[in-house]
Amino acid sequence: MIDYRTVRVALLGAGSVGSQVARLLLANGDELAARVGAKLELAGIAVRNVDAERDVDLPRELLTTDAESLIVGADIVIELMGGIEPARTHILSALNSGADVITGNKALLAAHGPELFAQAEQVGAEIYYEAAVAAAIPIIRPLRDSLAGDNIHRILAIVNGSTNFILDRMDRFGDSMEDAQKTAFELGFLEADPTLDVGGYDAAQKATILASLAFHSSIDPDGVYREGIDTITAEQIDAARKAGYVIKLLAITERITAEDGTAGVSARVYPALVSREHPLAAVHGGNNAVFVEAEAAGPLMFYGAGAGGVQTASAVLGDLVSAARRHVAGGPGLGESTHADLPLLPIGEIVTKYQITLRVSDRQGVLAEVASILANGGVSVETVEQTIDPTEASPTAFLVIGTHASREKALKSTVETLKASGVVDSVVSVLRVEGA
Repeated sequence: MIDYRTVRVALLGAGSVGSQVARLLLANGDELAARVGAKLELAGIAVRNVDAERDVDLPRELLTTDAESLIVGADIVIELMGGIEPARTHILSALNSGADVITGNKALLAAHGPELFAQAEQVGAEIYYEAAVAAAIPIIRPLRDSLAGDNIHRILAIVNGSTNFILDRMDRFGDSMEDAQKTAFELGFLEADPTLDVGGYDAAQKATILASLAFHSSIDPDGVYREGIDTITAEQIDAARKAGYVIKLLAITERITAEDGTAGVSARVYPALVSREHPLAAVHGGNNAVFVEAEAAGPLMFYGAGAGGVQTASAVLGDLVSAARRHVAGGPGLGESTHADLPLLPIGEIVTKYQITLRVSDRQGVLAEVASILANGGVSVETVEQTIDPTEASPTAFLVIGTHASREKALKSTVETLKASGVVDSVVSVLRVEGA
């Protein structure tokens, strides 16, 4: 080991992830130093309350409430506070002082990534953020480095373990949405307010990061289309199973072409039908997976734990070794590539398959009328399954219609026509089919 200098590390935050980062850094300091080529010194840990109870027993002399003083003189600043402020201010201070930054703050990167990356490039520093998406799963570095010479077409990702756990319980064990959420809460997968996960907000933040990285463009998080899983029912889960699908909350980013020929990017989050033969269908429990489709490399899948203090700390420490090695070797940091500058196109421009479930009167001619409305709307029918509900006083049928690939805005317009036609009693559900 070339021990000609010490790399000073400041840690901001000592929650479930931060405390594990500190523990592992202190316990494995000699081994990490050998990998880096210099000693890694944990200069201090900024916390809100030095007396708060923590899962890890940390040396009290390292704890401080003065984050700004800790940042000064640090070579590398690890930000694990979460939220927008004061994390944004601290990261800007760290960059302006010449320090590299490591963060797992997906919300901050989604909202202020371009600003932070621009500042890092201006001062010759670098931001590392492997822990911001899918915890321990290495996906940022493969997209940023390993696939930098390839063209990525599409990413289908399960990046929220809480919702995957819930949908998996409903599919494999027959739980209702309410029961699955209760179990998820009891096991620590959900917070008391589950909106961030169940509403798809967490996945949308991660979709923003993946889209920006994969397509070398600055993506506005407010333009990412989002649907949560709160409307998914046990009946939809059962219908999906019978049709050979499983329902997953997917974060999808892909290159698309609008109807007018404009090339751009789609970034969206919604519950989708995935064939049980697709690798993503086998992602169970609270695990995450990222399925990448690239021009030369072909399909690639990254799978593993998508949450957890120790697991996420693994990604942070990987970034720490990379950042420290750069300090030892010298040279400016590498900026983010946004050279493509592709526009983020609206959800109406995507093309995919759909499964439409309709409640109709069981009478002659209804199927033909429905098929005519779909054809007039430019939506081609691939499969139709009809079931009769014998519990209704008047004869009632359910039509489950699978479509060929259609443009979203054509499908949406056609569904509105079906609702207003008088032929359909109600549109029970519309689910997109992905990964086909």
